[in-house]
Amino acid sequence: MLEKTRLEKILFLDIETVPQAPSFEKLDAKSRELWLNKSKFINKAATDEDELYNRAGIYAEFGKIVCISTGHFIQNGKEKQLNLQSFYGDDEKVLLSEFKELLDTQFFKSDHLLCAHNGKEFDFPYLCRRMLVNRLKLPAILDIAGKKPWDVQHLDTMELWRFGDYKNYTPLALLAHIFGIPSPKEDMDGSQVWKVYWQEKNLKRIAEYCQKDVITIVQLMLAFRNEKPLADEDVVIV
Repeated sequence: MLEKTRLEKILFLDIETVPQAPSFEKLDAKSRELWLNKSKFINKAATDEDELYNRAGIYAEFGKIVCISTGHFIQNGKEKQLNLQSFYGDDEKVLLSEFKELLDTQFFKSDHLLCAHNGKEFDFPYLCRRMLVNRLKLPAILDIAGKKPWDVQHLDTMELWRFGDYKNYTPLALLAHIFGIPSPKEDMDGSQVWKVYWQEKNLKRIAEYCQKDVITIVQLMLAFRNEKPLADEDVVIV
């Protein structure tokens, strides 16, 4: 079934998120109170509140999106070409609006699909929540309320790897390793994004990292389809 899906109909994506403030102390009083209530249920050791707050970016209520990278195939003669595009910046509403325009104008048909790694648990719901917070109408492909499961236009490479087995979380880096795909985590990993954003203030580095994740997701999908991997010259940043 996966082999019958046209790659040109899929928008591959990855998002990078950070806490809404550079540190716990920079939050307003009400936000600090609400985060303290939330953090009681985070089962991870931390030496101080700032260390714990660094993980706030994974929660849409306490984080924000700073980068969305996308990839989609176009036909370039007889070869496939992957076009990469990134939306990034400090103003979350602006980058979400730009991404929404892409979905509304190019990925709005019933046979279009979104694909991410762990997208059904993280990327897709996070995007929806932050769009609503920013008072943006959900694009049709993200608005799954009331849809039957088979009508939801979302693919998830982690779910595809599970084959119905829900016991384990399989990170992208592990799948990349076992399939011989170059790791996207050579420069940094997701746990360091907050630091690169708030301390280094290096959005370009975050965008480049996010694009590498998208390429890895694409290469993984090609491996699932038993197709040859993309070469470097097949990838174009637009």
